[in-house]
Amino acid sequence: MESVLIGFGHWLQTRAFATSIAESDWAYPYVQATHFVGLSLWISTNVALDLSLLGIGNKSESPAKLSSALFVWNWLGLAIAITGGFLLFSVNASMYVTNVAFLTKLGLLIPLGLAMHIFNQWKVREWGLNPEMPVAARIAGLTELVLWVGVASAAVSIPYAA
Repeated sequence: MESVLIGFGHWLQTRAFATSIAESDWAYPYVQATHFVGLSLWISTNVALDLSLLGIGNKSESPAKLSSALFVWNWLGLAIAITGGFLLFSVNASMYVTNVAFLTKLGLLIPLGLAMHIFNQWKVREWGLNPEMPVAARIAGLTELVLWVGVASAAVSIPYAA
């Protein structure tokens, strides 16, 4: 299986768009900045909702209203982050497909974080019907925060992992 992944990685990183990014003096930093802008938008809107579920922050606006107001920005941030992340991945894909930190981030933590975020967005209106945020909402907000901290930790570990 590993040789298939390495073969795919090698194939991807030899595509014209990937070699153009890798060989350019300005393209890689631009793509990296794009990825970070998307991540910043995605994570900041997630954190705002999660903190609201925890009862931290602006108490005059309900978590449901906040979720609704941030919905488009939230998912736009993810789309930008995925696009930039894929382009960064494509530059050195054969290394990334065998990197344990990258595989943990992409194969485990991001899917769990996404699932938790979708769950929180889905349930926030129901939770908002209560006069006080239920314990389940607080646990869900904290769980999502912990998952995204795990994603960030795995991401910064990529250069040091084998």
